[in-house]
Amino acid sequence: GQTTLMNSGTVPLLYMKRFILASKSPRRKELLEKEGYHFDILESHIDEQFQSNLSPAQNALNIARQKALDVAKKTEGVILAADTVVSIKSQLIGKPKDHTHAKEMLQMLSGQTHTVITAFVIYDTVSQKEISDTVATKVTMKKLTEKQIDDYLKLEESLDKAGAYAVQEKGDRFIAKIEGSYTNVVGLPIKEVKAALKKVL
Repeated sequence: GQTTLMNSGTVPLLYMKRFILASKSPRRKELLEKEGYHFDILESHIDEQFQSNLSPAQNALNIARQKALDVAKKTEGVILAADTVVSIKSQLIGKPKDHTHAKEMLQMLSGQTHTVITAFVIYDTVSQKEISDTVATKVTMKKLTEKQIDDYLKLEESLDKAGAYAVQEKGDRFIAKIEGSYTNVVGLPIKEVKAALKKVL
């Protein structure tokens, strides 16, 4: 239950559970702020390992859950953790290791349709209630020239992103078509996250 606190004025302040975003991603932060959420940021520190026996969606969910539980050890509240992966021809692509790896990724995605999967886990440390979901969006990339890829990688914005590109920065000019949730490609399927948060906040 929520407690209503009265302040010195007549406006009741709603006492809410502490809401924590387990991510330092500026894109996830911005998406939540645009929706009017107030939250603290507490980054998780886990070793993100893909498991070959799991599907891309299961891998993303597994990592998102590990992130949420890692932050749950440090604080109380409602924790939102997420992980975004890219899959092409059922092969899982994570974040590039370095510049050369990023270039290989973009060459692989060039002219192809890939799937961006974001898994999110909402965990209430008090009730121990967990809500999770994975959302997939199909993204078709234009055919890229080597020069376009090299110029893009000079921007240094690709190394911390799955699939080595950011849709809402300079990477959007490479996109031919998006089928499904746009914010999912940015890093958080906001419609699904809002519906889930309603159940716990």
